[in-house]
Amino acid sequence: MYARTTTVQADPSKIDDGIANIRDEVTPVITAMDGCVGMSMLADRASGRCIATSSWESEAALRDSADRVRPLRDAAELALGATTSTVDTWEVAVVHRDHAMPEGACARVTWLSGMADHAERASDVFRMAVLPRVQELDGFCSASLLISRETGRAVGTVTFERREQLEASRDAAAAIREAAGRDIGATIDDVAEMEVALAHLHLGEMA
Repeated sequence: MYARTTTVQADPSKIDDGIANIRDEVTPVITAMDGCVGMSMLADRASGRCIATSSWESEAALRDSADRVRPLRDAAELALGATTSTVDTWEVAVVHRDHAMPEGACARVTWLSGMADHAERASDVFRMAVLPRVQELDGFCSASLLISRETGRAVGTVTFERREQLEASRDAAAAIREAAGRDIGATIDDVAEMEVALAHLHLGEMA
């Protein structure tokens, strides 16, 4: 399974317009493409950072969709009033879903680097050390890990039912994150807490 993420620096005043565009215009078209298994979107209304993710059954499906997705992405960036955007492709290494996310769900996203030779180690640590601990956190909904073997980067996402639960988990999450980073030998580059604006991913369990 593979994923494409588009990270956009949006105008915070246009985030609702961008969410509507991705929900009503982008998602129906992309999810109808061969090999697509869903779309999701995270948004930070304070900073304007938004992340749209499409998931694909194979690397070939991901690659073959690139040209068809581009004009949809351009229109979404326009709706969001984007000033910058970055597109990344990933291998979906781990997915675990405890239950569906309700309205108002939030996510903590962690970006890591320095794992050019440790992709398998990162997957193992996330699966065997991180998952069992985050599942115990109040309000836990799901967790995933995306990796890029070429760049030695990874991004882990953990979702919670409500923002209050996300905020209450900060200290515990920091301890889990730091221990995992040491175990993998990775650098933690960034951590963000974001609203789950859209959740239409249909990834199967990969834990």
